Amino acid sequence: MHARTLTRTLIAGLALAALAACGDGRQQPGGTPPGTRAAKASPAERKPAVDGLPGMPPVLDPKDVYAADRPDKLSPAVKDFPSRVYVPNTESDTVTVIDPKTYEVVDTIPVGRQPQHVVPSWDLKTLWVNNNRGHTLTPIDPETGRAGAPVDVHDPYNLYFTPDGRYAVVMASLDRELVFRDPHTMKVKKTVPVTCYGVNHADFSLDGRYFIVSCEFSGELLKVDTRKMEVVAQQKLPLDGAMPQDVKISPDGRRFYIADMKADGMWVLDGDAFTTPTLLPTGKGAHGLYVGRDSREMYVSNRGEGTVSVFDFTENKLTRKWRLPDGGSPDMGGVSADGKVLWLSGRYDAEVYAIDTRTGGQLARIKVGNGPHGLAVYPQPGRYSLGHTGIFR
Repeated sequence: MHARTLTRTLIAGLALAALAACGDGRQQPGGTPPGTRAAKASPAERKPAVDGLPGMPPVLDPKDVYAADRPDKLSPAVKDFPSRVYVPNTESDTVTVIDPKTYEVVDTIPVGRQPQHVVPSWDLKTLWVNNNRGHTLTPIDPETGRAGAPVDVHDPYNLYFTPDGRYAVVMASLDRELVFRDPHTMKVKKTVPVTCYGVNHADFSLDGRYFIVSCEFSGELLKVDTRKMEVVAQQKLPLDGAMPQDVKISPDGRRFYIADMKADGMWVLDGDAFTTPTLLPTGKGAHGLYVGRDSREMYVSNRGEGTVSVFDFTENKLTRKWRLPDGGSPDMGGVSADGKVLWLSGRYDAEVYAIDTRTGGQLARIKVGNGPHGLAVYPQPGRYSLGHTGIFR
């Protein structure tokens, strides 16, 4: 046999042996190409670190739900928007617009009756003004600052969005309902009656599968299944006259914090177990909760005493308290995109406060309309919005 013929015969034999080892040589669905050795899947590839709500953007860091909210980490959808502070004035039926660089009022937008909160949409492209007693939502284009035609929505005290972007959730406080709506047209998809009074604030679990709701007027908490759109648990807070307000989850997703205006502090809740929470005193009239850009600290506005308490997640304790130099009524707000300024409305003083997050010093005090409430600092870092004055993931 010639050398060339022998070589061809050996190659043919090796090929037949390879085919026999690989079965019939046809790639099966989800398999590897014929003759390719399958790589061993890592634990992360076999199963996501967090089994999130279907359709929800994946959790970036299972140890930090706020990982997308780092300083100036703006989404491409908002990076060209002008930086502004939008202040709804509940008694003036307007939204005051402030330039945060100059601390000057640059516009006043007429809206519906009793605007309560300015809420960024899930896709970050629209700001919705919740005209509670006007029973409308006014859309504002954050690129131009112009208001659009109001949309009829009954009793919109506050507004949230499910993590998958599928629904808007209207906190219909006086109607005693959670109303799931189309996030763009605001058409009703499902109405969930509740037995508590004053549903107002909420936040979602790390995996997005449930959210905790505060009921201001009956001192209760609800646990709601996001996918089923059902209340799955309810409890009364262990304090007569409790008035729970803002809700925020810890970076690691293990605890929820609920500010309580009458308890003068915040309740610390295990959301998964939904057992009785414990109270951490912060100051008179605890109201708003805002997480810093490094996910280490949370700012608690104490409306009844004109202060802001600083809570350290890692140390699990309050570390500082800042006092407004001329008093005030710090209420709702948000943190600047770079994390250096905390903006809060002065609910009973027709003003807005800009506070240095490094020193606690007051940078500015700006006059606005009457009854300023849920102001939104915009744009802010994050991939999508869960609502309120800006809960970003």
